[in-house]
Amino acid sequence: MNETKVTDAVRYIGVHDKTLDLFESQYAVPFGMTYNSYVILDDKIAVMDTVDERATKAWISNLRNVLDGKTPDYLVISHMEPDHAANVKYLAELYPNMKIVANAKEFAMIEQFFGEDYKERGIVVKENDTLSLGTHTLQFIMAPMVHWPEVMVTYEKSEQILFSADAFGRFGGADPKEEWTDEARRYYINIVGKYGKQVQMLLKKLSGLPVSKICSLHGAVLDSDIDFYLGKYDTWSSYRPEEEGVFIAYASIYGHTKEAAIRLAQMLKKQGSKVVLCDLTREDISGAAANAFRYDKMVLACSTYDGSLFPPMEAFLHRLKVKNYQNRKVALIENGTWAPMAKKLMRTYMESMKDVTICDTMVSIKSALKQENLECMETLAKELSDNRKKE
Repeated sequence: MNETKVTDAVRYIGVHDKTLDLFESQYAVPFGMTYNSYVILDDKIAVMDTVDERATKAWISNLRNVLDGKTPDYLVISHMEPDHAANVKYLAELYPNMKIVANAKEFAMIEQFFGEDYKERGIVVKENDTLSLGTHTLQFIMAPMVHWPEVMVTYEKSEQILFSADAFGRFGGADPKEEWTDEARRYYINIVGKYGKQVQMLLKKLSGLPVSKICSLHGAVLDSDIDFYLGKYDTWSSYRPEEEGVFIAYASIYGHTKEAAIRLAQMLKKQGSKVVLCDLTREDISGAAANAFRYDKMVLACSTYDGSLFPPMEAFLHRLKVKNYQNRKVALIENGTWAPMAKKLMRTYMESMKDVTICDTMVSIKSALKQENLECMETLAKELSDNRKKE
């Protein structure tokens, strides 16, 4: 049984699905995924969201254990994505007297997913509406496009708990001892990252509220150092680099482009730069995208393929564009045995992104590294390192 006491009145009834290999059918989750749900026990009892259909049986068991024979008065829906709302209809049928609390956009999606509108038992809430449970009062705050248009978060006033929907979630389990930042960054950049402006709007709404705990729909309950988590979201959603360093992403067919990336990494390290290498043909694209946003500089090294970019690089650059990559310095290395096109095409991608500065020094390799390429790479390493020192 997965019950965890968040506070005396707030209970965690989520489920850690360790059998899932791909979240949203695209993101590798080697440590599985949590589907979080909570119960607030008061004069009135509120269930905060349901879970994915993969976790229905365990979730219902957790819920019944917490309720101990009682009946929930409300189901509060913060987000209609199926990994959280798959059991809305099931719970509504299980407890026919339970009211469903949601905003207008959520009720429209309920009908789309389940063919039910629940108008006769629905409570439609809007910005800053409140709902009293007794000693606990829920305040509803709209958070559109964080990361669906219907999303809202709920602030519980008496214990200062933020039920944050997908915000502040991460891949992996619910153990608070697990490292949060890397998997939270990967989750944020790839799932929420396009909507930085909307996240900034939510952060402004929350700025006047004291928060003691954050209860996300994925990952651990955050109950200490809240400013750290808010600060990370402020950095990520404003597209500022987290760290000074060079992320080298390469897509190599036979190894010559890889060799160039490794040699440049060695040169940069000698100049004192932090360097992270990524083989786009083998490493998970979601992790590569997260690292691209993490550091203030990036080097793209790619072979020409069919007169275009080698597909792993094409997919990576498309991901960055979709997620609003910006405010970085980027260097380009191309390789081509005949009719090289990689540099031109990578540059076109980068020029379509906001506030991306492209290094003056560009490296063009014909098949294999030569002395002239190494000399050019030394110049590039110096340009990147000199830029680091100036900043």
